[in-house]
Amino acid sequence: MDVPLWFTLLVVGALGIKLIRPPWWLVAVLLLGGFLLADSLLAPVIDAAVSE
Repeated sequence: MDVPLWFTLLVVGALGIKLIRPPWWLVAVLLLGGFLLADSLLAPVIDAAVSE
């Protein structure tokens, strides 16, 4: 069975928000920060660190 990555992330995110109950501003900051980092000059460095 192949599950799309976006669906897996959505389920894990929903469970994390429901169980851990972080403040919404923290969720927004992490999402925005991740989005901005993915388009920055650090993206290749982060990708190399995560891939290993």
